[in-house]
Amino acid sequence: MKVLLLVGLGALFFAYYWDDNFDPASLQGARVLLTGASVGIGEELAYHYARLGSHLVLTAHTEALLQKVNFLSYVQLTSLALPSLTDSKGSLVVVSSLLGRVPTSFSSPYSAAKFALDSFFGSLRRELDVQDVNVAITMCVLGLQDRASAAEGVRGVTRAKAAPGPKAALAVIRGSATRASGVFYPWRFHLLCLLRGWMPQPRAWFIRQELNVTTPAAA
Repeated sequence: MKVLLLVGLGALFFAYYWDDNFDPASLQGARVLLTGASVGIGEELAYHYARLGSHLVLTAHTEALLQKVNFLSYVQLTSLALPSLTDSKGSLVVVSSLLGRVPTSFSSPYSAAKFALDSFFGSLRRELDVQDVNVAITMCVLGLQDRASAAEGVRGVTRAKAAPGPKAALAVIRGSATRASGVFYPWRFHLLCLLRGWMPQPRAWFIRQELNVTTPAAA
């Protein structure tokens, strides 16, 4: 019975990830406003969109200013852009993180900001659906990036490896072009998010497997 269940789950995941109707030509001439384009995943997205022939508007901040930008900036930018997106039946693509779905150790501020993003855009998607507004919202759950603030904060603590930026950026573009509701890169993050619903409070010994920390010696 367990074998059949695993085979069934595997088949579902296979079908989900291979049901791909992405057409690169659909992005030729597309208008793309890209924030945070100077570093990390934003920079990789800019390269991909440029190669695909999209018309880009790029915004970026210095590293010092970037640390001051918070959740409210996402809300304000979305509110300003929503009327135009409604008229053009456009889409919003939100680059989030696994830490916005599954809390982990030593990343509380970053995780809190990503959870807020997930909640805000999840609620906004429902509001748009109720009002029959044709604006797609794609939530992208990505792994650690080499230059992401989260990666810097847990460097030397976690055993998790950073996800390759170019491949993660391409996964985001494919998801946005097909107006998918969610993108998970690497794909196993989808399974981890599902497991959190079944095991919301994992035991400390399980969490410790991903960390370079040890328990204090008994007195």
